[in-house]
Amino acid sequence: MANRIRASFRKSARSPRAGDGKHRKDVLDSLQELRNSIEKLDDTVQRFTFYNLQMAALRVGIDLSLFSSLVESEKPLAVGRMLRYLASFGAIKETEKDTFTSTNISSTFALLGFQAAICHYANTALQRAFNTTQPAFFWLQTQPEKLALFQEYLTTNCAGMSTFLDAYPVREHPTALHPERVFFVDAIAFRNRYRDLAGRVVVQDLAPTLQHAIQHAGVEMMEQDFFQLQGIKGAKFCYFRNIFHDWPDNKARIILQNTIEAMAEDSIILVDDMVLLNAGVHWQAAQLDILTMTMLAARERTQEQWDQLLQSAELKATSIQTYTASLEDSVIEAAPV
Repeated sequence: MANRIRASFRKSARSPRAGDGKHRKDVLDSLQELRNSIEKLDDTVQRFTFYNLQMAALRVGIDLSLFSSLVESEKPLAVGRMLRYLASFGAIKETEKDTFTSTNISSTFALLGFQAAICHYANTALQRAFNTTQPAFFWLQTQPEKLALFQEYLTTNCAGMSTFLDAYPVREHPTALHPERVFFVDAIAFRNRYRDLAGRVVVQDLAPTLQHAIQHAGVEMMEQDFFQLQGIKGAKFCYFRNIFHDWPDNKARIILQNTIEAMAEDSIILVDDMVLLNAGVHWQAAQLDILTMTMLAARERTQEQWDQLLQSAELKATSIQTYTASLEDSVIEAAPV
Protein backbone atom coordinates (compact mmCIF):
# COMPACT_ATOMS: atom_id res chain seq x y z
CA MET A 1 0.00 0.00 0.00
CA ALA A 2 2.76 2.42 0.95
CA ASN A 3 4.47 1.80 -2.40
CA ARG A 4 1.25 2.57 -4.29
CA ILE A 5 0.84 5.81 -2.32
CA ARG A 6 4.43 6.85 -3.00
CA ALA A 7 4.01 6.09 -6.71
CA SER A 8 0.83 8.16 -6.77
CA PHE A 9 2.60 11.12 -5.18
CA ARG A 10 5.51 10.86 -7.62
CA LYS A 11 3.11 10.85 -10.54
CA SER A 12 1.25 13.79 -9.03
CA ALA A 13 4.49 15.72 -8.56
CA ARG A 14 5.33 15.29 -12.27
CA SER A 15 1.89 16.38 -13.44
CA PRO A 16 1.30 19.79 -15.12
CA ARG A 17 -0.43 20.91 -11.94
CA ALA A 18 2.65 20.22 -9.76
CA GLY A 19 3.68 23.85 -9.84
CA ASP A 20 0.26 25.00 -8.69
CA GLY A 21 0.46 26.26 -5.12
CA LYS A 22 -2.79 24.69 -3.90
CA HIS A 23 -2.05 21.33 -5.51
CA ARG A 24 1.41 21.24 -3.94
CA LYS A 25 -0.09 22.05 -0.53
CA ASP A 26 -2.66 19.29 -0.99
CA VAL A 27 0.11 16.78 -1.69
CA LEU A 28 2.02 17.91 1.40
CA ASP A 29 -1.13 17.68 3.54
CA SER A 30 -1.82 14.18 2.26
CA LEU A 31 1.73 13.11 3.09
CA GLN A 32 1.28 14.49 6.59
CA GLU A 33 -1.99 12.61 7.01
CA LEU A 34 -0.27 9.42 5.87
CA ARG A 35 2.55 9.95 8.37
CA ASN A 36 0.09 10.62 11.19
CA SER A 37 -1.92 7.50 10.38
CA ILE A 38 0.98 5.04 10.49
CA GLU A 39 3.25 6.34 13.24
CA LYS A 40 3.24 4.60 16.62
CA LEU A 41 2.74 6.27 19.99
CA ASP A 42 6.43 6.79 20.64
CA ASP A 43 6.91 8.21 17.11
CA THR A 44 4.24 10.84 17.81
CA VAL A 45 5.73 11.78 21.19
CA GLN A 46 9.26 11.98 19.78
CA ARG A 47 8.10 14.19 16.92
CA PHE A 48 6.17 16.74 18.95
CA THR A 49 8.28 16.95 22.08
CA PHE A 50 11.49 17.66 20.16
CA TYR A 51 10.29 20.27 17.68
CA ASN A 52 11.87 22.91 19.91
CA LEU A 53 15.29 21.32 19.37
CA GLN A 54 14.91 21.63 15.62
CA MET A 55 14.27 25.34 16.10
CA ALA A 56 17.30 25.64 18.38
CA ALA A 57 19.52 23.72 15.96
CA LEU A 58 18.46 25.96 13.08
CA ARG A 59 19.31 28.98 15.24
CA VAL A 60 22.78 27.57 15.93
CA GLY A 61 23.23 26.96 12.22
CA ILE A 62 22.32 30.57 11.51
CA ASP A 63 24.56 31.96 14.27
CA LEU A 64 27.52 29.98 12.91
CA SER A 65 26.71 30.88 9.28
CA LEU A 66 26.52 27.17 8.46
CA PHE A 67 23.71 27.43 5.93
CA SER A 68 25.20 30.30 3.96
CA SER A 69 28.60 28.57 4.01
CA LEU A 70 27.09 25.38 2.58
CA VAL A 71 25.16 27.26 -0.09
CA GLU A 72 28.10 29.43 -1.17
CA SER A 73 30.77 26.73 -1.11
CA GLU A 74 31.02 23.89 -3.60
CA LYS A 75 32.95 21.85 -1.05
CA PRO A 76 31.12 19.80 1.60
CA LEU A 77 31.58 21.10 5.13
CA ALA A 78 33.19 18.77 7.69
CA VAL A 79 31.98 19.41 11.23
CA GLY A 80 30.54 17.04 13.83
CA ARG A 81 27.67 16.78 16.21
CA MET A 82 25.32 19.67 15.46
CA LEU A 83 25.48 19.10 11.71
CA ARG A 84 24.68 15.43 12.23
CA TYR A 85 21.46 16.49 13.98
CA LEU A 86 20.58 19.05 11.30
CA ALA A 87 21.07 16.33 8.69
CA SER A 88 18.81 13.91 10.57
CA PHE A 89 15.73 16.05 9.86
CA GLY A 90 16.80 17.19 6.40
CA ALA A 91 18.06 20.72 7.09
CA ILE A 92 21.36 19.71 5.45
CA LYS A 93 22.59 16.52 3.79
CA GLU A 94 25.17 14.08 5.14
CA THR A 95 27.35 12.88 2.25
CA GLU A 96 29.65 10.68 4.32
CA LYS A 97 30.81 10.37 7.91
CA ASP A 98 31.04 13.89 9.44
CA THR A 99 30.74 15.51 5.97
CA PHE A 100 27.74 17.61 4.95
CA THR A 101 26.37 19.68 2.10
CA SER A 102 23.39 21.93 1.33
CA THR A 103 19.71 21.07 0.78
CA ASN A 104 16.67 23.15 -0.17
CA ILE A 105 16.06 23.71 3.56
CA SER A 106 19.55 25.08 4.21
CA SER A 107 19.16 27.22 1.09
CA THR A 108 16.00 28.67 2.63
CA PHE A 109 17.70 29.53 5.91
CA ALA A 110 20.70 31.00 4.15
CA LEU A 111 18.35 33.91 3.33
CA LEU A 112 18.35 36.72 5.87
CA GLY A 113 14.57 37.15 5.94
CA PHE A 114 13.95 33.51 6.86
CA GLN A 115 16.82 33.53 9.35
CA ALA A 116 14.92 36.30 11.12
CA ALA A 117 11.96 33.97 11.67
CA ILE A 118 14.16 31.40 13.41
CA CYS A 119 15.99 34.00 15.47
CA HIS A 120 12.63 35.33 16.68
CA TYR A 121 11.83 31.95 18.28
CA ALA A 122 14.57 30.52 20.49
CA ASN A 123 14.74 28.36 23.61
CA THR A 124 17.22 28.10 26.46
CA ALA A 125 19.03 25.36 28.31
CA LEU A 126 17.91 24.02 31.69
CA GLN A 127 20.20 26.01 33.97
CA ARG A 128 19.24 29.31 32.39
CA ALA A 129 15.56 28.40 32.17
CA PHE A 130 15.30 27.49 35.87
CA ASN A 131 18.02 29.82 37.21
CA THR A 132 20.13 27.09 38.77
CA THR A 133 23.77 26.08 38.69
CA GLN A 134 23.02 22.48 39.69
CA PRO A 135 23.36 19.63 37.19
CA ALA A 136 19.97 18.57 35.87
CA PHE A 137 19.47 15.41 37.90
CA PHE A 138 20.65 16.99 41.15
CA TRP A 139 18.24 19.87 40.56
CA LEU A 140 15.45 17.42 39.71
CA GLN A 141 15.80 15.78 43.14
CA THR A 142 14.68 19.10 44.68
CA GLN A 143 11.59 19.26 42.44
CA PRO A 144 9.31 16.37 43.49
CA GLU A 145 6.48 17.30 41.12
CA LYS A 146 8.80 17.53 38.12
CA LEU A 147 10.59 14.35 39.17
CA ALA A 148 7.25 12.51 39.35
CA LEU A 149 6.32 13.76 35.86
CA PHE A 150 9.71 12.69 34.53
CA GLN A 151 9.34 9.18 35.95
CA GLU A 152 5.76 8.90 34.70
CA TYR A 153 6.92 9.84 31.21
CA LEU A 154 9.75 7.30 31.26
CA THR A 155 7.38 4.56 32.41
CA THR A 156 4.79 5.35 29.73
CA ASN A 157 7.37 5.87 26.99
CA CYS A 158 8.86 2.42 27.57
CA ALA A 159 5.53 0.58 27.77
CA GLY A 160 5.24 -2.06 25.06
CA MET A 161 8.68 -1.37 23.64
CA SER A 162 11.41 -3.95 23.21
CA THR A 163 13.90 -4.15 26.07
CA PHE A 164 17.41 -5.51 26.46
CA LEU A 165 15.86 -8.73 27.75
CA ASP A 166 14.64 -9.42 24.22
CA ALA A 167 18.20 -9.33 22.91
CA TYR A 168 20.65 -10.24 25.66
CA PRO A 169 21.28 -14.02 26.18
CA VAL A 170 21.14 -14.18 29.98
CA ARG A 171 20.84 -17.98 30.10
CA GLU A 172 24.06 -18.44 28.16
CA HIS A 173 25.95 -17.34 31.28
CA PRO A 174 26.54 -19.69 34.23
CA THR A 175 23.49 -19.45 36.48
CA ALA A 176 24.28 -21.94 39.26
CA LEU A 177 24.54 -19.16 41.83
CA HIS A 178 24.20 -19.17 45.59
CA PRO A 179 20.72 -17.88 46.53
CA GLU A 180 22.28 -15.15 48.69
CA ARG A 181 24.56 -13.80 45.98
CA VAL A 182 23.26 -10.71 44.22
CA PHE A 183 22.52 -11.93 40.73
CA PHE A 184 21.30 -8.71 39.13
CA VAL A 185 21.47 -5.05 40.08
CA ASP A 186 18.86 -2.96 38.79
CA ALA A 187 15.61 -4.19 37.18
CA ILE A 188 12.18 -5.49 38.13
CA ALA A 189 11.63 -6.61 34.55
CA PHE A 190 14.61 -8.93 34.90
CA ARG A 191 13.07 -10.69 37.91
CA ASN A 192 9.74 -11.04 36.14
CA ARG A 193 11.42 -12.59 33.10
CA TYR A 194 13.71 -14.93 35.07
CA ARG A 195 11.73 -15.97 38.13
CA ASP A 196 13.43 -19.40 38.16
CA LEU A 197 17.00 -18.11 38.46
CA ALA A 198 18.59 -18.13 41.90
CA GLY A 199 20.13 -15.07 43.50
CA ARG A 200 18.97 -11.67 44.71
CA VAL A 201 17.78 -8.84 42.46
CA VAL A 202 18.39 -5.33 43.78
CA VAL A 203 17.22 -1.96 42.46
CA GLN A 204 19.47 0.97 43.38
CA ASP A 205 18.85 4.71 43.20
CA LEU A 206 18.91 7.88 45.27
CA ALA A 207 16.41 8.09 48.13
CA PRO A 208 14.01 10.63 46.50
CA THR A 209 13.73 8.42 43.41
CA LEU A 210 13.24 5.22 45.39
CA GLN A 211 10.23 6.82 47.07
CA HIS A 212 8.46 6.58 43.71
CA ALA A 213 9.78 3.12 42.81
CA ILE A 214 7.41 0.25 42.04
CA GLN A 215 7.54 -2.34 44.79
CA HIS A 216 8.07 -6.01 43.92
CA ALA A 217 8.18 -8.99 46.27
CA GLY A 218 11.22 -10.46 44.52
CA VAL A 219 13.22 -7.23 44.32
CA GLU A 220 15.12 -5.39 47.05
CA MET A 221 15.43 -1.61 47.14
CA MET A 222 18.77 -0.06 48.09
CA GLU A 223 19.90 3.55 48.26
CA GLN A 224 23.06 4.08 46.21
CA ASP A 225 24.88 7.04 44.70
CA PHE A 226 26.79 5.73 41.70
CA PHE A 227 29.42 8.43 42.22
CA GLN A 228 30.34 6.56 45.40
CA LEU A 229 31.84 3.07 45.64
CA GLN A 230 29.32 0.35 44.83
CA GLY A 231 27.85 -1.04 48.06
CA ILE A 232 27.15 -4.51 46.65
CA LYS A 233 30.21 -6.67 46.20
CA GLY A 234 30.48 -9.46 43.65
CA ALA A 235 27.13 -9.17 41.83
CA LYS A 236 26.88 -11.27 38.69
CA PHE A 237 25.29 -8.50 36.58
CA CYS A 238 25.48 -4.76 37.21
CA TYR A 239 22.95 -3.14 34.87
CA PHE A 240 22.81 0.53 33.89
CA ARG A 241 19.74 1.66 31.94
CA ASN A 242 20.09 5.07 30.24
CA ILE A 243 22.61 6.28 32.82
CA PHE A 244 25.75 7.09 30.88
CA HIS A 245 24.06 9.23 28.23
CA ASP A 246 23.24 11.65 31.08
CA TRP A 247 26.91 12.29 31.88
CA PRO A 248 30.05 13.45 30.06
CA ASP A 249 32.93 11.01 29.75
CA ASN A 250 34.80 12.11 32.88
CA LYS A 251 31.72 11.52 35.06
CA ALA A 252 30.76 8.28 33.30
CA ARG A 253 34.27 6.99 33.92
CA ILE A 254 33.85 7.52 37.68
CA ILE A 255 30.62 5.51 37.66
CA LEU A 256 32.32 2.66 35.82
CA GLN A 257 35.38 2.67 38.09
CA ASN A 258 33.22 2.61 41.22
CA THR A 259 31.48 -0.46 39.81
CA ILE A 260 34.69 -2.21 38.77
CA GLU A 261 35.97 -1.96 42.35
CA ALA A 262 33.05 -4.14 43.49
CA MET A 263 33.16 -6.77 40.71
CA ALA A 264 33.92 -10.45 41.20
CA GLU A 265 36.00 -12.39 38.67
CA ASP A 266 32.90 -13.45 36.73
CA SER A 267 30.93 -10.19 37.12
CA ILE A 268 29.57 -8.44 34.05
CA ILE A 269 28.57 -4.81 33.51
CA LEU A 270 25.54 -4.34 31.25
CA VAL A 271 25.15 -0.88 29.73
CA ASP A 272 21.69 -0.38 28.24
CA ASP A 273 21.97 2.76 26.11
CA MET A 274 21.91 3.98 22.54
CA VAL A 275 24.83 3.03 20.28
CA LEU A 276 24.70 5.52 17.41
CA LEU A 277 25.73 4.73 13.87
CA ASN A 278 28.90 6.49 12.80
CA ALA A 279 26.96 8.00 9.86
CA GLY A 280 23.29 8.24 8.89
CA VAL A 281 21.90 8.62 12.42
CA HIS A 282 18.10 8.52 12.61
CA TRP A 283 16.46 11.83 13.57
CA GLN A 284 14.97 10.39 16.77
CA ALA A 285 18.43 9.36 17.95
CA ALA A 286 20.12 12.56 16.79
CA GLN A 287 17.63 14.79 18.61
CA LEU A 288 18.19 12.90 21.87
CA ASP A 289 21.91 13.49 21.44
CA ILE A 290 21.31 17.24 21.14
CA LEU A 291 19.00 17.14 24.18
CA THR A 292 21.69 15.48 26.31
CA MET A 293 24.22 18.03 25.09
CA THR A 294 22.13 21.11 25.85
CA MET A 295 20.53 19.94 29.10
CA LEU A 296 23.25 17.74 30.60
CA ALA A 297 26.54 18.57 28.84
CA ALA A 298 26.53 14.88 27.94
CA ARG A 299 26.00 12.82 24.78
CA GLU A 300 24.59 9.81 23.00
CA ARG A 301 27.63 7.83 21.89
CA THR A 302 28.65 6.08 18.71
CA GLN A 303 30.21 2.64 18.94
CA GLU A 304 33.63 4.26 18.54
CA GLN A 305 32.90 6.62 21.43
CA TRP A 306 31.65 3.76 23.61
CA ASP A 307 34.86 1.86 22.91
CA GLN A 308 36.91 4.91 23.90
CA LEU A 309 34.95 5.41 27.13
CA LEU A 310 35.20 1.76 28.15
CA GLN A 311 38.90 1.60 27.33
CA SER A 312 39.53 4.68 29.47
CA ALA A 313 38.05 2.74 32.42
CA GLU A 314 40.07 -0.39 31.52
CA LEU A 315 36.99 -2.20 30.23
CA LYS A 316 36.15 -3.71 26.86
CA ALA A 317 32.87 -4.45 25.11
CA THR A 318 32.54 -8.23 24.77
CA SER A 319 29.22 -8.00 22.90
CA ILE A 320 26.68 -5.44 21.71
CA GLN A 321 23.06 -6.47 21.16
CA THR A 322 20.80 -3.89 19.47
CA TYR A 323 17.06 -4.20 20.08
CA THR A 324 15.41 -1.09 18.55
CA ALA A 325 15.83 0.27 15.03
CA SER A 326 15.46 4.05 15.03
CA LEU A 327 17.03 4.73 18.44
CA GLU A 328 19.67 2.00 18.20
CA ASP A 329 18.93 1.02 21.81
CA SER A 330 21.52 -1.60 22.66
CA VAL A 331 22.86 -3.57 25.58
CA ILE A 332 26.65 -3.50 25.82
CA GLU A 333 28.27 -6.34 27.74
CA ALA A 334 31.48 -5.05 29.31
CA ALA A 335 34.23 -6.75 31.29
CA PRO A 336 37.68 -5.74 32.58
CA VAL A 337 40.46 -5.81 30.00
